[in-house]
Amino acid sequence: MDVRRAGERYQGGDPEAGIDTRHAFSFGPHYDPENLRFGALIACNEERLAPGAGFDEHPHSHTEIVTWVVQGELTHRDSTGHETRVRPGDVQHLSAAAGVRHVERNAGTGPLTFVQMWLAPRTPGGTPSYALVPGLADATAYPVPRAGAALRVWRPGPGERTGLPAAAYVYAHVVRGEVLLAGQALGPGDAARISPGRSLEAVGVTAAELLLWEMAP
Repeated sequence: MDVRRAGERYQGGDPEAGIDTRHAFSFGPHYDPENLRFGALIACNEERLAPGAGFDEHPHSHTEIVTWVVQGELTHRDSTGHETRVRPGDVQHLSAAAGVRHVERNAGTGPLTFVQMWLAPRTPGGTPSYALVPGLADATAYPVPRAGAALRVWRPGPGERTGLPAAAYVYAHVVRGEVLLAGQALGPGDAARISPGRSLEAVGVTAAELLLWEMAP
């Protein structure tokens, strides 16, 4: 189990434009050949957008983009005709496939925080697609079959326990609160990379929210 702390993330974004980004993996000018990916996961970005800030229209291809809103409301628009608002607890999935363009903004009056995760598809190309799942329930898997992966959310109270999936690759990201994972304390922004599949236990220290990716070889 490889634990990466929130303070180890690469700082990016554009603070003058109201964009604060923290990257868990090698990203853009922050090139680290030893930290390119884990399983199918190639990015796990914590994004904070001030009111009115956002990312203007830009392209993606050959990437599965999954977004989890922590606070506020994310306005999304893409070249396939979807225009939605993503709220805390919703799962947004944009499959870029052969190519898509999108805009992401904080159109509200309060701060916006979200976690955006990129996965590499097993086969490139195809037709772009979009899905929005309101209010993902605890322990319910959201599958990303193109990447051989699935996302779950776990929201424990103090003392509550759960077993982690024994997949080939498991990525655990703490959104809020504190959890014990195999005896190690993890707080907001901390993450653990677990491989090969091991049956570990997570315990809530406080009320918490934990994102769990399980990925095939």
